[in-house]
Amino acid sequence: MSNSKIKVGVIGFGNSAKAFHLPFITTQADYQLVAISSSKQDEVQAAFAGVTCYANAEDLIFDPNIELVIITAPNHVHFSLTKLALEHNKHVVLEKPMANTSDEAQQLVDIANQHNKLLTIYQNRRWDGDFLTVKKLLADKKLGDLTYFESHFDRFRPVVETRWREERGLGNGIWFDLGPHLVDQALHLFGLPTAVTGRILEMRENAKTADFAHVILHYPNLEVVLHASALSAAPNQRFRLDGSKASYIKYGLDVQENQLKAGMSPLDEAYAKEAQGDFGSLFSADAQKSVVTLDGQYPTFYHLMAGAIKGQGEVPVNPQDIVNVIKIIELANQSHQQAKTLNFGD
Repeated sequence: MSNSKIKVGVIGFGNSAKAFHLPFITTQADYQLVAISSSKQDEVQAAFAGVTCYANAEDLIFDPNIELVIITAPNHVHFSLTKLALEHNKHVVLEKPMANTSDEAQQLVDIANQHNKLLTIYQNRRWDGDFLTVKKLLADKKLGDLTYFESHFDRFRPVVETRWREERGLGNGIWFDLGPHLVDQALHLFGLPTAVTGRILEMRENAKTADFAHVILHYPNLEVVLHASALSAAPNQRFRLDGSKASYIKYGLDVQENQLKAGMSPLDEAYAKEAQGDFGSLFSADAQKSVVTLDGQYPTFYHLMAGAIKGQGEVPVNPQDIVNVIKIIELANQSHQQAKTLNFGD
């Protein structure tokens, strides 16, 4: 491919598109935003004058000028829209979850391979500053032999809202919303577990779908706890790691999401920098030490994707990895339904 810009079409114009995709597409020299599909046509034109606005996703996919389609539509159309885009010779960046079943996820991988097109999943939490810090602590053996890993995405949303994620249906609920991040980070660090134990519950009054998930991934000599709740008003304990030398505890969430939602450009000097008071702590038998949180790196995802499209590297997230993420999500649900620990791969 030449050095010309990659022509991009974005499906959807909600929070995901506006916070997690458009800020990078519009600030990186490799890309040219040419189209958005949305019912909010006036809003799109006000924000991006000159960009084509399609009333539906299919028309955007059929546009022969577009090389890369970014799909930020609701979960129930992830499979159908991704399949259509790949079959029309588009590369695809797909929001999580990759699909509502592992069978559908594997079909998408196979279709991408058949059409020789690139498919990747926007698992942006691989580039959270706190997660990058955890990776460095493990690589540097600061904790010794790790025996326990706990990861939380907790929120306080006590009132059930009228939105698609809160409705009954496959692919909805907190475990499908936040589970893909929690599971992907765990598999990225530790690989596939030997077994899974899950509790996936509806805890709030009038809840129609799961708003609580507590899942344990079992490894030899390591327990990994993944937790998400909509009823946690306390500060979010993001990570706890216990090892033979030390423990690491980190509160709060990566700053990039709130910065992007507030309109900060990823080119801003303050972007991705966490305040010192929010740094995590390393505890040993006789000391406590503050650990500087590494800067988050969400822009890296689209830098890597541009390189992959130009034949200069791999996609930022291998979609086959995410087929396994969906398998773990399914297995945790089955574990809850059967009230027992289930072996992975059985």
